[in-house]
Amino acid sequence: MNNKLSREEVLHVAELAKVRIKEDELEKYQIDLGKIFNDIAKIDDVSGYDDAIIISPFHEDARLRDDEEVEEVLVSDILKNVPCHSGNYIEVPVVINE
Repeated sequence: MNNKLSREEVLHVAELAKVRIKEDELEKYQIDLGKIFNDIAKIDDVSGYDDAIIISPFHEDARLRDDEEVEEVLVSDILKNVPCHSGNYIEVPVVINE
């Protein structure tokens, strides 16, 4: 791949990214974006990986636990065990210097 993108390609990327590029910056971005696209193209040279691994690096048999309904805990029950509270808020000591 060429190390330099065309003017139209750079403007297209800028439009997609919602970025304004000044005329004097265009040359710099043609070179820089060309290098980035070359580096991204190197992924195709990596052997031993397929698209499924790159997109989703976990096994498809991985399962999340099932949602279980639990008994609701009342705020009043929680506040019984709290040494200091203000309304429904638990007061804790300051741990950083102000």
